[in-house]
Amino acid sequence: MRSDARLLLLDKDAVEALLLPDEALEAVREAFTLHSRREGRVFPVVREALRTGGVFGIKSGDVESQGLLGFKAAGFWPANRAVGGEPHQATILLFDPATGRPTCVIDGNAITTARTGAAGGIGLQQLARPGSSHACVFGTGVQAQVQLEFALRLMPALRHVRYVTWKGEPDSRFEARFASRCNIAHASDANEAVACSDIVITATPGAGPLFDAQAVRPGTHLNCVGADTRGKRELPEGLLQRVRLFVDDATQARQIGETQWCPDAPCEEIGDLLTGKVAALRQPQDITVFDMTGLALQDLTLARRIHQRALTTGAGASVPWAW
Repeated sequence: MRSDARLLLLDKDAVEALLLPDEALEAVREAFTLHSRREGRVFPVVREALRTGGVFGIKSGDVESQGLLGFKAAGFWPANRAVGGEPHQATILLFDPATGRPTCVIDGNAITTARTGAAGGIGLQQLARPGSSHACVFGTGVQAQVQLEFALRLMPALRHVRYVTWKGEPDSRFEARFASRCNIAHASDANEAVACSDIVITATPGAGPLFDAQAVRPGTHLNCVGADTRGKRELPEGLLQRVRLFVDDATQARQIGETQWCPDAPCEEIGDLLTGKVAALRQPQDITVFDMTGLALQDLTLARRIHQRALTTGAGASVPWAW
């Protein structure tokens, strides 16, 4: 038995210190490209409801050429809020593919947040009209915040933001976070906010349709984040039949994404836009949707970069791990 091996542990503080927004964008672009070229594998997703009221999932994959193998165990436990905890929980584990030995345990919450925000930003760059100036955001939680962060970062014309909350009340902390970067205000009428927007971002728990289909006007782009489990949805009935639909992974989107509600709808993978396999060729009247279910490769490519930087900088805690 080898007794000199060690396992690196990177907690939340270490990950957040090592994580850079630009690197998240690079890692997610890399993940989409690897997936498009089928140079990285995405294994079947586990996503199951628990009797405790939580949802538990595993996303895994590998990139043989990079010696990259791992998984993210993650889920959502809404009852955590009542005890002052974070409902989203995620842990990433990287392995040596030659031996199966674990090499790094990484807190996955910050990685999940950053890579999903970056994926949304790439979706906007590829699919939204470049001059888009008005956005509507559903939700004010962690994912709504990071989606808007990347939207403002990557869409220079975006200046006006309306947001919708499930309680129908303003969120002063959400407004304060973005007040210096855009004209932001609470919207009491979801349909009106959607109708006035070039970009719609849905980042809610996916409990049901958030607005009426007829509110979406021609030329709108929608980034949909909340449907990531069987039975979840944010879009209204009849909308997907009217749009050009893009997904991160076609099989996964039909199983757990917004596309589960219209599985026969033609769709294209966003990675194929990045590699030139398909062209967006957006017409002014097109309505586009990016159904984001999250790829294991996004987690793994970003985790690999953080792991490498941690080894260089000495971050984290290293513990003996005989094998």
